[in-house]
Parts: sequence; structure tokens; C-alpha cells
Amino acid sequence: MTDPAVASLFTPFRIGALEISNRFVMAPMTRGMSPAGEPTDDVVAYYRRRAEHGVGLILTEGTTVDHPVATADPNVPRFHGDVPLAAWKRVVETVHQAGGHIFPQLWHVGTARRPGTGPYPDEQSVGPSGLISPGKKRAREMSEHDITEVIEAYASSASAARELGFDGLELHGAHGYLIDQFFWSGTNVREDSWGGSPLSRTRFASEIVRAVRRAVGPDFPLCLRFSQWKLQDFNARLAQSPAELEAFLAPLADAGVDIFHASTRRFWLPEFDDSDLNLAGWTKKLTGKPVITVGSVGLDQEFVSAFAGVNAQLRGLDDLISRFERGDFDLVAVGRALLQDPAWVEKVRDGRRDEIMPFDAGSLKTLY
Repeated sequence: MTDPAVASLFTPFRIGALEISNRFVMAPMTRGMSPAGEPTDDVVAYYRRRAEHGVGLILTEGTTVDHPVATADPNVPRFHGDVPLAAWKRVVETVHQAGGHIFPQLWHVGTARRPGTGPYPDEQSVGPSGLISPGKKRAREMSEHDITEVIEAYASSASAARELGFDGLELHGAHGYLIDQFFWSGTNVREDSWGGSPLSRTRFASEIVRAVRRAVGPDFPLCLRFSQWKLQDFNARLAQSPAELEAFLAPLADAGVDIFHASTRRFWLPEFDDSDLNLAGWTKKLTGKPVITVGSVGLDQEFVSAFAGVNAQLRGLDDLISRFERGDFDLVAVGRALLQDPAWVEKVRDGRRDEIMPFDAGSLKTLY
């Protein structure tokens, strides 16, 4: 029986023709456990475990589109090529058999790829202006041809997602990777139609969304993950006010985004002064679109600290529930808590939170 305290989070949610059984989403978490970019049987089992323990929607780890410098790590899974796509088909079938739903997250790291890394170490990394952070050049500025190639690569992977039976897809437009590098004035200093004004800096993402929409049709759910903060700069901002956020989100919604995934490091922090709304809350208020909130759900430490070996203790869900019940967001993405315990959603549902273990950063690379 569902614990009455969390019952609202275990109501179904519909996105077009897709109905998710509850409001919990598995957040995308890079693992680097797919040798040569090919997901293994362990990857299949990893996603199956979360589905069979009640996760409503799984967002896969970042999977790279078909571009030579899309990734810095040959062990990050690819979303192109016969062998990787055959493995992803097994993932989809297994998740569906376990009663779950799943989106791939499509990714290009841009200038976050260090020179000499990845499957093609001799290729030069690319980005909107070749910058990894303000004033720090690391790569080549993308040409019109580069931009067209990458947009087509996203559309090709999106088409594959639909053909393989995925339930939708997510574009990784956050955390200082390629799409976000176009958004951010710190890494996009172009003076052509792909840069300059805040509106022009959304053009690359908007064109990807339009190309993906053409590839998958009108009824395939399309999610965009975005963030204010960057791995290069936790204090970076795309929008300083609700008005600026609305101007940023509107062209993306118009291009065809169905769901916004508003990435924060701590979901309980307000995004702007004079309101306790977080980034997801503002996004829903300004766009009216379905929104996913994320950021240390169930834990008291933000995720970047895990890579420094910092453990996280459990944090209650009362404020998450209150924000959800007043309509701030529609879905809740859970990362490390669900990485630590595949049955986390099930235990929350059944009122067995005393069985949930704190997050052990020392086991980060071995959890599956």
C-alpha cells in the first residue's frame, strides 16, 4: 500500500499518448561503462533493475550523437552504429518488460572534450567560439558546415530512438556542454546569427529541436535539459530575472520542446529574489509546459561533491512534496539516491525510508 504521505507522487502522468505510472524519473548519470561505446549486458541489467523497482521514467546516461568529437571518453555509450543501437534495443525491450518507460539522452560535449581524447584523438574539438569558459580557448570555432553536421547527427539519433521503441528522448542542453555552450555568453561570442543576442544564442538548440521533431513526428515526447550553472562556473547565469528566463525559454518551447528538465544542484533553493520558486517552478509558470525538477532529491549534499569523495546523508521529502502539490513541477528526477539503491522509489512508496542507505561516494564507480 502506498504511504499516504507520498501518495501524490505516485499518481500517473500523461505526456501526449505516453502515460507514466508515477512522478519519479531516473536522472541521467554518466557511467563510462560501455567499452568502445557499446552498451553491455551489465548496462541492460542496470536499467532493468530501476524499472522493475518502480521508476516511472528512465532517462539514460548521456549517449553521443554521430560526430567525431562528440565525446572525450570511448567508454561513454554511442547512439549510432549497428552494434550500440542493437544493445540499446535490448535495453528498451527489457525496461518495457519490467513495466517502465525510457528516453535516451542525446549528447555532444563540445569544447569540454580535451584535445587528444576520445575515439578520434587527432580530431580537433569544436564549439560555438572554441571557448571552454570565458576567455579560455580550447578548440576550433564551428563553421556553418560543422553546425549543419551536428544538427543532422541529432536528428539521425532521434530517428533511431523512435525506431528502437524508446518512449521519447531528451536533449542534453545543460552543464556547459555543446548546446549549453551556444546558450552561454561566456562561451558563445559569435557575431553571426548563431550568437550575439540571447535570442540568437538559442538558435542552435531551436534548430536541433526542429530537426528532431521532423525526424520523429509530432507525437514523440521531446525533453530538453537545461541549467543556469555550468561545470566550468557554478555561478553562471543564462537569465538574471524571470523576464530573461521567459525570453530564453519561449523560442525553445515554440520550436517543439514538450518537457523542460530544469537542472539545479539543490532543488530547494529559490532561483530569483522575492519568490521561493526554484528553476523548475519558474519554468512551468512561464511556459505552461510539463517540467522535471532535479537536484539532490533525498540527499543533503549536491552531486558534484561526490566526485571529491563527499558522502551524502538522507534528506526528507516534505518540501519536495509541498512544492509538487502546489503545482511547481510535474516530475521529479532522482540521481545518486537511485544510483545507490535501485529500489529507492519502491521504498519511498511503501513507507520504508528507514531502509534507504545514505550515499557512499567511495562506491561511485562500482554502483550498478
